[in-house]
Amino acid sequence: MSEPDPDALFDVAVSKPAPAPAKGKQVAAAELPVAKVWVDAPLAHLDRTFDYLVPAKLDTEAAPGCRVRVRFNRQLTDGFIAERVAESDFDANRLLFLDKVVSPEPVLSPEVAGLCRAVADRYGGTMIDVLRLAVPPRHARVEAEEAGEPADAPAVPDLEGWARYPRGAAFLDALKAGRQAHAVWQALPGEDWPLRLAEVAVTAASSGRGAVIVVPDHRDVTRVNAACVALAGEDAVVALSADLGPAKRYRGWLNVRRGVARIVVGTRATAYAPVADPGVLVVWDDGDDQHSDPRSPYPHVRDVLIQRATRTGAAMVVAGFARTAEAQLLVDTGWAPEIVAARTEVRAAAPRVTAIGEHDSQMARDPAARTARVPSVAFDAARAALTAGHPVLVQVPRRGYVPALTCQDCRAPARCRRCAGPLGIPPAGAEARPPACRWCAATEANFRCQNCGSRRLRAAVIGAKRTAEELGRAFTGFPVRTSGAQEVLATVSAKPALVVATPGAEPVAEAGYGAALLLDGWALLGRADLRATEEALRRWMTAAALVRPADDGGRVVVLADSSIQPVQALVRWDPAWHASIELAARTELGFPPAVRMASADGSPAAVARLLADLPLPPTGEILGPVPLGDPDAPDPRERVLIRVARPHGRELAAVLAKAQAVRTARKDPDPLRVQLDPLDLI
Repeated sequence: MSEPDPDALFDVAVSKPAPAPAKGKQVAAAELPVAKVWVDAPLAHLDRTFDYLVPAKLDTEAAPGCRVRVRFNRQLTDGFIAERVAESDFDANRLLFLDKVVSPEPVLSPEVAGLCRAVADRYGGTMIDVLRLAVPPRHARVEAEEAGEPADAPAVPDLEGWARYPRGAAFLDALKAGRQAHAVWQALPGEDWPLRLAEVAVTAASSGRGAVIVVPDHRDVTRVNAACVALAGEDAVVALSADLGPAKRYRGWLNVRRGVARIVVGTRATAYAPVADPGVLVVWDDGDDQHSDPRSPYPHVRDVLIQRATRTGAAMVVAGFARTAEAQLLVDTGWAPEIVAARTEVRAAAPRVTAIGEHDSQMARDPAARTARVPSVAFDAARAALTAGHPVLVQVPRRGYVPALTCQDCRAPARCRRCAGPLGIPPAGAEARPPACRWCAATEANFRCQNCGSRRLRAAVIGAKRTAEELGRAFTGFPVRTSGAQEVLATVSAKPALVVATPGAEPVAEAGYGAALLLDGWALLGRADLRATEEALRRWMTAAALVRPADDGGRVVVLADSSIQPVQALVRWDPAWHASIELAARTELGFPPAVRMASADGSPAAVARLLADLPLPPTGEILGPVPLGDPDAPDPRERVLIRVARPHGRELAAVLAKAQAVRTARKDPDPLRVQLDPLDLI
């Protein structure tokens, strides 16, 4: 009997049809059957991708970057496909199949995914937490809409407005040529900064690249978006902010993702906008606390954009009227040269600034000025501007009526006898209003200081509503408008009026304000905050920049001691000088940004366990813990600060992430908030 032909046996084996799968059993895709998925599981010890099999029926839909539903910990959970590979490092027989492709739209691009991973690593957070910040919720109806045609590259705009800045032309030439260039831009007072930023974005877009501009709030988004649309056309620009609503915002975001628009303007989440081939990244007013995300891992827009510029080769601009110590560090290290105007240009554009201390001899001498609670110099400046037909801006540090009271004699905070809450004066009621508790609303008609026994009260800070009331009585015949938390005005007309605004809510006057009164400067400077002087100067300069130049009669009066450095910087309009002094002081004392610092807030037991699990980098130093609030409270809380030299910042982030992973793996019951580079250290 002859031996069978091995080749013939092989032909028969491969020609047999494959056995049909059992009924109901899924079959994996023929190519790249394994999907690595970022699962929506925020626990720190689960901060990695998980492998799933791709069913053959979902092969074409399960693209990298799309949203999926998977079975995780016996529950259906959302996720994103990071990539598809041929094999898994785990036993393929034990892998689960993807349950569903929510949408085949690849919403997570490789560039944005890499950025999210870098941000998570820098801040010691998890990838899925950053993905929540970067990718907006899905809107199915909007996603089903047909994509528009990509906008044509706009023409290079007229850049004459940058002629006042000696280095501005060189920076814009680099943008046109597609070269990577960074800058810290100091805008002149009265500058049309939305138009200047639009010119930067359109210059980058003219070379076929994208542009991202991040501003603090929706009012700024409206102004910058209008300037960009005027230069590049409506189809080339997308505005993104929370006030747009989910459908409109997702539609704009998809237009960016699909390459329809080249320029995107928005608030902090816009830093992750999936613009194709970013050419320039811009953050305006990086000192505004709205640029710091309140959700874990609490990233700051400036740092996110720096990470993105480094990874993509895009240019970056940190811009504003004032300058932070972090921006000054970029200048000092040479990472971002400064773009500033000559002093002659600054003097020509700036208003005249006068500083008056609280106990200065210039305090009001006539009845009307005493009623207005301003010194006579400020009263005269406001009256002159109103008489000349210009509006007057009055900046008040707090909203409300009289939001806080103290003892007249010892200046101790006035407390409620029932709950120890702070006393204030409510705006409603008769003229003679008794103080009331801001916590329990109980009135306190017979106050007695628990510290010295005095029965006299004084206002710690006068609120915007009370200030408007006083000014209305002092400047009869002129309307008084308020802009604050309840109603924020975007613009005011050029007609004479008093505009009382809280910091950050100052409306833009059509032809500029004739004068600005910056009241209660000590309330900003006296805050127990590392950034108190920097923040006070930023708020003052933001308001003063809205005032007409001194040659046109513009006046600014600030109620603060003229010997204080931030007041001197305002009078001379020299924020770079103040930023360099601030950075030098923080370097000497070992505070950010000269060092990297982390804070951990939680119960004493949670803080102690974290420190026990934390191997410090070589330059690591622990400060604290110190109590937060009342240490005798039923649930006391503590804060500990951890400081390292900047070269060891990534190492600190890594050990904090690992310590958090240990906590979540062993299911520690006590919550703990860990933050790197927090804005609030005190």
